[in-house]
Amino acid sequence: MGIGCGKHYIIMTNRPKDPGLKVTYYIRKYLEERGAACIICADNETEEQIRLKEGGDTYRSDCMIVLGGDGTMLKAARETAASGIPLLGVNLGTVGYLAEVEPLALDLALEKLLREEYTIEERMMLSGRVLREDGSGETAQVHALNDVTITRRGPLQIIQFRIWVNGQVLNSYGADGIVIATPTGSTGYNMSAGGPIVEPGASLILLTPICPHTLNTRSIILRAEDEVVVEIGERQSGQEQEVEVNFDGSRCLILKSGDRLKVTRSDKTTSIMKLSELSFLERLHRKMSE
Repeated sequence: MGIGCGKHYIIMTNRPKDPGLKVTYYIRKYLEERGAACIICADNETEEQIRLKEGGDTYRSDCMIVLGGDGTMLKAARETAASGIPLLGVNLGTVGYLAEVEPLALDLALEKLLREEYTIEERMMLSGRVLREDGSGETAQVHALNDVTITRRGPLQIIQFRIWVNGQVLNSYGADGIVIATPTGSTGYNMSAGGPIVEPGASLILLTPICPHTLNTRSIILRAEDEVVVEIGERQSGQEQEVEVNFDGSRCLILKSGDRLKVTRSDKTTSIMKLSELSFLERLHRKMSE
């Protein structure tokens, strides 16, 4: 019996980053030759479609191998949040903080995977709901591994925010937007907006304004258990403001003046498979030196 006998893998591929699925087919061939079973998901299939493809809900993958960049990893995280399937990222993108395996080290990574020479990190996620000012109720819950961001929509005007934490008013200010991030998301939009970089295994919530129109507004670090509510104000002219809320840069909701976004720690987590013994600080140093 081979070392991969009885193991099942899903290969999720960002097709534009793997033209002709060259790397995808290579991974499948490598794993199947060693006794493992693989299915390929390269056409934006959801996890439910993957299960149906396998003939029902009983199919259980040992790992989802994600080919692309961090954006593809975030998509995979959303689709596996309910199942807890661990993710292994192969970086076919640029920076790749989440996708740790580089193409030149692919064979070694697959060998470690088959031999179960890895650790699994549980990363916290955020959960967001929109509370409508018109009384129409809350939207469905949406989960995010990296961040929930509010950005302007339409004319280039300042967004007026009012922020509560655990029911108490924290601050009010005008800005181009706000990032509510997890430690995993600290190296994403949060970092670009000037927020701190945090070890991804930590448990906390980051609030970082995007281009704040004041001199005394900085990032704020909160407990993971805190509840954050952001209310959208009116434009300075008194007209209704319209903004976008994005979950991991993908799922988009529209908010208007008076609407509130409630963000808390999600009851879901993302399982990230780690093959390398490099620490977060070592990986961070390498990425920043590239």
